[in-house]
Amino acid sequence: MNAAEFQRARSPEAKRLREASILEAARALGRERGIRSVTLTDIAAAVGMHKSALLRYFETREEIFLLLTAEGWQEWSQALTERLRAEPDPGPAGVAQAFAATLAARGLFCDLLAHAPLTLERNVSLDVVRDFKLGTLAARVPITAVVRERLPALGERETGDLIATAVALAGALWQIATPPAEVAALYRSDPRLAHAVVEVEPRLARILTATITGMTHGQPQPRP
Repeated sequence: MNAAEFQRARSPEAKRLREASILEAARALGRERGIRSVTLTDIAAAVGMHKSALLRYFETREEIFLLLTAEGWQEWSQALTERLRAEPDPGPAGVAQAFAATLAARGLFCDLLAHAPLTLERNVSLDVVRDFKLGTLAARVPITAVVRERLPALGERETGDLIATAVALAGALWQIATPPAEVAALYRSDPRLAHAVVEVEPRLARILTATITGMTHGQPQPRP
């Protein structure tokens, strides 16, 4: 559909479908280009409408990507809790690996995690921020419950710190691990720059293992 063919959604169902198509276009563009480079005009063009028409559905590009971040939290929460329940090693290394693997497998989510506090929460209404924060809080509840089942030595505050550390590091490490192609080639061409080549999953797993070990040091661990 091009901009000339676009017609404004007239019914609630049509509006819902239009919003879903906008979100899907933003998701695809984010995966392809990275969140930083996607504009509202790009999203509008991808769904065949003018930018002014898109603003009838979402107030800013930041709202669109913040909604995708909230969706990412819900999807990751479900995937992580399933992985943790199935994890044969309930110790620090096993729990850390579950966090690292499920985050590293979700590149767009990691990208969004980095941008959410820096930009996405700063150009939207207070209602949008409130809904986002409450949504992420709800996504943390099942994660907290399963982590504390796996690691009874962790209290609720420590588990909250673990989740916050995992998502913050995942967002940061993803940015470091995905530089522009020419920069990545430079890192790999010069042995002196080997330290700049980062793999998200193993680095995150090591740091989270150390974090959890420190949190549970001296505390009784569950029996196998």
